[in-house]
Amino acid sequence: MRKQYLNPREIFQSPFYTHTVAVSGTAKIVYVSGQVSYDRDGFVIGKDDMRAQAEQVFKCLTHNLKAAGASWSDVVKLTSFMVKMNADALNLYREVRSRYLDARRMPASTLIGVKRLVHEDLLLEVEVIAAVEVKESPKKAKKNN
Repeated sequence: MRKQYLNPREIFQSPFYTHTVAVSGTAKIVYVSGQVSYDRDGFVIGKDDMRAQAEQVFKCLTHNLKAAGASWSDVVKLTSFMVKMNADALNLYREVRSRYLDARRMPASTLIGVKRLVHEDLLLEVEVIAAVEVKESPKKAKKNN
């Protein structure tokens, strides 16, 4: 599997995302539903605290990726929804997010400011798409030779 991180010179260059990520070859695609800052019992962690909510969201995403046999290096698309978006909230979100992503291989990314999420105390929801390389099984590789 090959991943290409493409930022055409003709458009704005951002350090926070890649404009286009192309995946070719044999891959398992993993879609992770939007994660919010719920604890295991469904209670909101970090009411009115973007950093605390972002940390919980990224922990939840990590658990989901791991369950599917993926990691953050496999993430090719990230979509985020933020309530009360402003410069401070954006900086806190980016600070947490930067601990999970490789600055040299940023996923394609979209951030959308929204009025409200599913619970009134939630400030952030993030979903990801990952492309995991599928290794040929030894049996299949032998058969193809």
